[in-house]
Amino acid sequence: MRPRTTILNVEDINLVFGGIHALRDINFEVRTGEILSIIGPNGAGKTSLLNCINNFYQPVSGKILYNGENLCRLPSYKIAKLGVARTFQNTALYTGLSTLDNLMAARHIHMRSGLMKCILYWGLSQKEDLTHREIVEEIIDFLEIAHIRKSIVGALPHGLRKRVELGRALALEPQLLLLDEPMTGMNQEEKEDMARFILDINERKGTTVLLIEHDMGVVMDIVDHIIVLDFGIKIAEGMPEEIRHNEAVINAYLGKPEIQ
Repeated sequence: MRPRTTILNVEDINLVFGGIHALRDINFEVRTGEILSIIGPNGAGKTSLLNCINNFYQPVSGKILYNGENLCRLPSYKIAKLGVARTFQNTALYTGLSTLDNLMAARHIHMRSGLMKCILYWGLSQKEDLTHREIVEEIIDFLEIAHIRKSIVGALPHGLRKRVELGRALALEPQLLLLDEPMTGMNQEEKEDMARFILDINERKGTTVLLIEHDMGVVMDIVDHIIVLDFGIKIAEGMPEEIRHNEAVINAYLGKPEIQ
């Protein structure tokens, strides 16, 4: 049985850009240990909602509580330190660095040795560096990217760059993982691999996942709960089977199946 405590509570979030109401009175909860998906047509406000959780965007009203702490009052780097990690629609990697270096860069929030400690206590800082490298190597093995550990990320194909970005998010050791269209631009085999990794992250690592994804086959297969947005408004919420047959969702997003 998965625990049913609430890890994230989104309360009455409103986001406005000039005269555009991007999000209107959004409310939902994310429970620990679940995979929750936010779906909806392009422009529905899905990525804007994730940006509010990271405080990249500042809502005009409402609260976003993560383990009881209001994220709307915190800078993004402190939110990451609390255990919230993120991937993006368009990969945001250090393209001139290797896979290993990209993952090591994400460990900075867990590093304790400052400049003076490195100078005065070289042994301690070296030991800490080895610990971080062990964690990163475990992630590399977990995501099956050992063959590209020394490859320059900018030279990698799209599917592998997406996997490296997922690895960098895991290097933050998140309790809550925000995935913004992690399978966009992938072929079917790459999508199946990514879906398997997401399930393993959730089941084996116990990480709660909040997922934006347009592939409804993947969503219906792997998620526990779905939120549906349309023009910045939540139009439905429920289990995959409920959403599949929800008339409002069918009209706004899913469409009716073709009759052969």
